[in-house]
Amino acid sequence: MINDILDNTSTNMDKSIESLKRDFASLRTGKVTTGIVDNIKVDYYGTMTALTQVGNVIATDATTISITPWEKTLLPVIEKAIQEANIGVNPNNDGDFIKLFFPPMTSDQRQEIVKQAKGMVEHAKVSIRNVRKDSNDKVKKLEKDKEISEDESKKAQDQIQKVTDEFVAKVDETFKTKEADILKV
Repeated sequence: MINDILDNTSTNMDKSIESLKRDFASLRTGKVTTGIVDNIKVDYYGTMTALTQVGNVIATDATTISITPWEKTLLPVIEKAIQEANIGVNPNNDGDFIKLFFPPMTSDQRQEIVKQAKGMVEHAKVSIRNVRKDSNDKVKKLEKDKEISEDESKKAQDQIQKVTDEFVAKVDETFKTKEADILKV
């Protein structure tokens, strides 16, 4: 029982780390990645669809993203979605594809993106602490129902805290790596 709780704790905390990494992928660093447009949705015949599912999205160089839609009729829809997403650039539509030209980032922009990353880190830590709370509640319930002793409960809660500390350290390490990537000129 306790092992199952510990396994679930690790699994759920791992999901928080993976979610943080996906969030980080949407942040701009010195080199442009297609992850910047991952969260943009396009109205594809009445269904909101990810931009990456209605066209080919590639980073042609360090400052340019090129979007080639599967259907030419989608060009204005994609252009509008990019403008509404407010990612810091205006789309250039040449009739066949859309190019996004990203200017070099200023130090103020880099600091602002680091602030966004810190917010994402805080969200991940809250998620991890919520997993810890749920796991501790399950252990306390087992103790209350007399399925485990008080000593076993205390030991399990200590293990849950250790796992929590490890995952919080992973979050901090992931942030340090991303911060260095963002601030690198």
